[in-house]
Amino acid sequence: MDWKLLAAALAIGLTAWATAYAQAKIGSAAVGAIVEKKEVAGLMIILIAIPETMVILGFVVSVLLLYSK
Repeated sequence: MDWKLLAAALAIGLTAWATAYAQAKIGSAAVGAIVEKKEVAGLMIILIAIPETMVILGFVVSVLLLYSK
C-alpha cells in the first residue's frame, strides 16, 4: 500500500468534511441573523466563504504529497 496516496486522500477528505460541518453551522446561524437584521447579509456571505480556504489548503497539501519524491 502506498502511504502517500492514503495521506493525500485523508488530507482532502478530512478537510472537506470539516468544512462541510463548519459551513452547516455557520449557514444556519447566518440565516437566523439575516432574518433578524438584513444589513448583515454581506458579512454572512463572507463568513460562509472563509471555511473554503481549509479545503483549498487540504488540496494543496494532497497535491504536494502526491508529487513529492
